Amino acid sequence: MKRTEAKNVGQIINDLLKKENLDVALDEHRASALWPQIVGDGINRYTISRSVTGGVMTVRLSSASLANELMLIRASIIQRINEALGREIIHEIIFK
Repeated sequence: MKRTEAKNVGQIINDLLKKENLDVALDEHRASALWPQIVGDGINRYTISRSVTGGVMTVRLSSASLANELMLIRASIIQRINEALGREIIHEIIFK
């Protein structure tokens, strides 16, 4: 039996997530959870729902004019979310 270096529980969980390709799904969930923090309470108040699948975040808003305004700054929002995650997870945001 080969000896390996001791790992803490967090490292073991991260290794398992990567091995099972669940790390991206977890980061997509984290990206969705970061939305209120990134855009602030004022914009989040108009958010009906949000989801992330395959690197695309879909955000439903109750205000069409706000959706149009957010389209203008979506590159900045994507950058801020990815910076908060520490890697590029979100490639596109669709506002509905």
